[in-house]
Amino acid sequence: MSESRVMLVDGMALLFRGYYANAYGGYIRKTKDGLPTNAVYGFVKYLLDACRTFNPTHMICCWDMGSTTFRTDKFDGYKANRPAAPAELIPQFELVKEVVSGLNIRNVGLAGYEADDCIGTLSRQLGELMDVYVLTGDHDMLQLVDERVKVVIMKKGPSNYAVYDAAKLLEEKQLTAKQFIDLKGLVGDTSDNYPGVKGIGEKTATKLLVEYESIDGILANLDLLPKSVKTKIEADLDMLHLCRELATITCQVPLSCTPEECIWRPEQAKIAELFERLEFNSLVKEVSCTITAVS
Repeated sequence: MSESRVMLVDGMALLFRGYYANAYGGYIRKTKDGLPTNAVYGFVKYLLDACRTFNPTHMICCWDMGSTTFRTDKFDGYKANRPAAPAELIPQFELVKEVVSGLNIRNVGLAGYEADDCIGTLSRQLGELMDVYVLTGDHDMLQLVDERVKVVIMKKGPSNYAVYDAAKLLEEKQLTAKQFIDLKGLVGDTSDNYPGVKGIGEKTATKLLVEYESIDGILANLDLLPKSVKTKIEADLDMLHLCRELATITCQVPLSCTPEECIWRPEQAKIAELFERLEFNSLVKEVSCTITAVS
């Protein structure tokens, strides 16, 4: 399987990106029957572009399954700052999974866990057998980078990606994948609504991790830190440990997928029929070109 590679897709990241990229001036793409499709349309555009760029032989799309997870059990405020989804997006949550299935891509999600955790678990399982590409816009996923796992961060514009392996991570961020967990423990995450250590920013946190390697290393050397930094950490010690837990992607979700179960075998006729029903006529030719390019 040396030439095999699986692409693990962060479904919500692509769907939300697709929604906002295709809601110009308040215009929402809909079918003639009034079904909103702009997010799904954008999702498919992004997915096809990534397929042409990275040529996966296997594909899985992972999803969040509700707002309640083991992290909300640990911290009530986790993601509590997020606004409700736009009304036009809500019916597209199920529609996009139907489209993913229509593309012969497996949908994966498990109640109580986030898509990140499913991706982390599958990256470890399948990384023993093939190269793994994680497609996302979420820098939290950088903690998953290892010898066989690359994290592909989607940037603005088509075919614009930052592909992180261990070497690029160290060169650009000065940190290892594991240290990214401790970075989030120290600085928190405003989008996920956990605070980290009050008054510790990314620059200071990175400097501490470069010097002391981990949160445990920092705590073992508190007396060597500047007084102001030591005081801040000591004042938020419990929160520091909690935030490190919240930031950690679990790679032990009770799910599994064999390579045989996630081979990507797109059926052009089936996809064309689905796209015509959704009035994605401009994508029929694009998907045909993509299938030809990756086959």
